[in-house]
Amino acid sequence: MIALLQRVSESSVEVDGERIAAIGAGLLVLACVERDDTGAQAERMAERLVGYRVFGDAEGRLNLSLGETGGGLLLVPQFTLAADTHKGMRPGLGRAAAPGQGRALFEQLVDAARRRHGNVQCGRFGAHLRVGLVNDGPVTFWLESHPA
Repeated sequence: MIALLQRVSESSVEVDGERIAAIGAGLLVLACVERDDTGAQAERMAERLVGYRVFGDAEGRLNLSLGETGGGLLLVPQFTLAADTHKGMRPGLGRAAAPGQGRALFEQLVDAARRRHGNVQCGRFGAHLRVGLVNDGPVTFWLESHPA
């Protein structure tokens, strides 16, 4: 499982002109399920997203986690993060999970995050999404959770 997390001062998701999710300060996470992923990766990723220290403490060091700050978490499905871009001019998407598996594990990620953190919103799997954000920093990290 791959997660591209961005610290934001605000973020939102629209589908067909309707805002379906929004957060204030916190993390926007573009999440990708790969074909060999299992529920264990979803659980581990949720743990990392809530606990990863990307917020500044009193001295400005990245020592505080989302769980400590109480900020929002906006999870957005993004299968193209699994793209193979090593050759040619068209990305290969063979590493991404099939839609059914991707949806199930994305939903498990959302559920796992909600068990760990109270302020969780999400985009709609399979929909054409318009994602808005104000990146704070910018602070952006690529996280991966691999099968054991």
